[in-house]
Amino acid sequence: MRFVTLSNEGPVSVVTLARPERLNAISGPLLTDLHDALEQAQQDPATRVIVFTGAGRAFCVGDDLKDFDEQAATPEAIAETCAQIQQITRDIMFGPKLVIGAIHGYAVGGGFEWVLNCDLVVAAEDLVCFFPEMALGHFVTGGVTCLLPQTLGHQRTMELIVLGERHDAAALHRLGLVNRVVALPDLLPHAMGLAQQVASRSAGATARLKRVLSTQLRARLENALELETQEAMACFADADTGARIRAFAEKRL
Repeated sequence: MRFVTLSNEGPVSVVTLARPERLNAISGPLLTDLHDALEQAQQDPATRVIVFTGAGRAFCVGDDLKDFDEQAATPEAIAETCAQIQQITRDIMFGPKLVIGAIHGYAVGGGFEWVLNCDLVVAAEDLVCFFPEMALGHFVTGGVTCLLPQTLGHQRTMELIVLGERHDAAALHRLGLVNRVVALPDLLPHAMGLAQQVASRSAGATARLKRVLSTQLRARLENALELETQEAMACFADADTGARIRAFAEKRL
């Protein structure tokens, strides 16, 4: 794997986005590596809990807009890109192991979606999250059209996604979207300590808890993932989206 690392510390698997020169922006190869790492960690019998984090100055700044023309080149390329990103949500949410996000810097677009997919989230004080999709003519993924309304309600969800306003760690904590806020140097140690606490619980009981919670949600979440995929594919193919993304990439938007 070139763009994601997988390491183990006792019962904890640490999955780290490792494309820091691009602030861990999402590309096809990164999605492939991330799927492989999460699948390995979820299936590893020695792993009790997964910590998900990012190397460098940010967790993940969302889609690499420089790849947009390639991603949108054909209907097949669009479908593959959308399928890959939705698979990551399934890897996080439907696997048996709890996933703890250790999130810092920017978590934008798809990166914010992955934060919301985690079972528990430790945020650094410098965390900033937002959805740029509506301004770019893009569409949210990651099941957030299902997850956010159940946490925030309809109006707050619309506000968060449509306006795309930036929210810091303290605001995210008030909204109930992260569990803990810590100083940046304490981020990974705190997340690892929390992971050790989770690992000390009954593996069977925690796996069953996650299965029961996800089973109740799964039908609605799968429906949301499918609907999001359809709308995201339509946005990829929309000429207005291409124009907005190129303008943004050229610092004109």
